[in-house]
Amino acid sequence: MARVLLLEDEADLRNEVADFLQSEGYGVTEAGSVADFMRQVDLADIAIIDAGLPDGNGFDVTEQLRRTHPHIGTIMLTARGSIDDKIDGLRRGADHYLIKPIRLRELSAYVSSVKRRLGKETWRLHLLERRLYAPDGRFNEVNTMEIVLLQLLARNMGQVVQRPQIARAFGVEWIDYDERRLDQMISRLRRRWHNLTGEKLPLRTEHGQGYSFCENINVVE
Repeated sequence: MARVLLLEDEADLRNEVADFLQSEGYGVTEAGSVADFMRQVDLADIAIIDAGLPDGNGFDVTEQLRRTHPHIGTIMLTARGSIDDKIDGLRRGADHYLIKPIRLRELSAYVSSVKRRLGKETWRLHLLERRLYAPDGRFNEVNTMEIVLLQLLARNMGQVVQRPQIARAFGVEWIDYDERRLDQMISRLRRRWHNLTGEKLPLRTEHGQGYSFCENINVVE
């Protein structure tokens, strides 16, 4: 699970962003000041940084982070929307510069982009062993139908896999398929993973459409 450190002094916005990213499968730690941020930064994979802060400047924090923690991806999130401010933020080391008010889905896409660049969160579906491995090495046994589903999701990273497409991968026509079986399969897979690790499987329901896996999966023969 990628660890996001969110530096934002507006409590309501900070809580809203944190709740959303957690629902997307990220581990989120919150900081309302530069001092609080610096105490937690060593554990972060990705930092989201506001520009206007009570005890410092987000541009300076971004520049310092690039020098001291170059492995951490950085997204600036600020009301300062001039082109000069944006160029300044990017030159100081931000991977992306987002202007408030933000769209949460857009922010999620940028976080996912930074994560891919950093090479974080590579899951492995091992076909011979019939196991799904998390990036930290933990694994869960998967059955034949779950392997078919996960392979399909892996081939369509970043896209929603529609329910009829999943049914066809199972070798049946959607009109003849009881979609409750698919919902039950997803539920069992999530429940087993949570019971094993205490964490959410990054398998997202796209309501009214299908499913998507929120992380990269490498399929190993």
